[in-house]
Amino acid sequence: MTRVIMHGCNGKMGQTISGLIAADDEIEIVAGVDAFDDGRNPYPVFCKIEECDVEADAVIDFSVASAVDGLLAYCAGKQLPCVLCTTGLSEEQLAMVQETAKKTAVLKSANMSLGINMLLKLLKEAASTLAPAGFDIEIVEKHHSQKLDAPSGTALALADSINEELGGTCDYVYDRSQVREKRKKKEIGISAVRGGTIVGDHDVIFAGADEVVTFSHRAYSKAVFGKGAIQAAKFLAGKPAGMYDMSDVIEG
Repeated sequence: MTRVIMHGCNGKMGQTISGLIAADDEIEIVAGVDAFDDGRNPYPVFCKIEECDVEADAVIDFSVASAVDGLLAYCAGKQLPCVLCTTGLSEEQLAMVQETAKKTAVLKSANMSLGINMLLKLLKEAASTLAPAGFDIEIVEKHHSQKLDAPSGTALALADSINEELGGTCDYVYDRSQVREKRKKKEIGISAVRGGTIVGDHDVIFAGADEVVTFSHRAYSKAVFGKGAIQAAKFLAGKPAGMYDMSDVIEG
């Protein structure tokens, strides 16, 4: 049985994961962390991760960027594996993630779904063929109106996957409204849409002369992310210190 602490337990993803774990015989939530608690959970909830004194095998984090510093310090101090799913981290926090991974296992992913992680691999092959042939690359992501960060961490991960395949030669362009000039060849445009209750839509467009190739992923429920996070926690428990990602989980 894998014992986990749910960091951000009363958020939408925290509650989704709580429900999924309640029906899973291989994993249990032994404690939660959230700034606000109304007693809805069957496990103890702490306002801050530093206050948690419950033994666990891993942490699943779906919180906010401002809470990540304390989380990383806690996990490093206790050598507690961490599935880090919060997006919108600063450069300083990303550096802290790398430092934490020297002391414990950290799995960081902007998107926990199996489909997105397969897409990351497919985009590398597409980019290696289509970019040299002159195809322009644009990413359009759509999320619900309550999402705080833009562009999404998943959109950036998709761009990074492409850029890595192309030798890191591309610049990311987020806004074209301030300049009047033609699109440069070595750039990836990233656009964000916010509205309604969209769970998560991502389109990667390769636009060439007289033809367009589009890769699309649609998430219809937050459960796809929750299921991935649960599998990641099961995988990460007991692993040695280091950085991991969802490809490690997929490959077993």
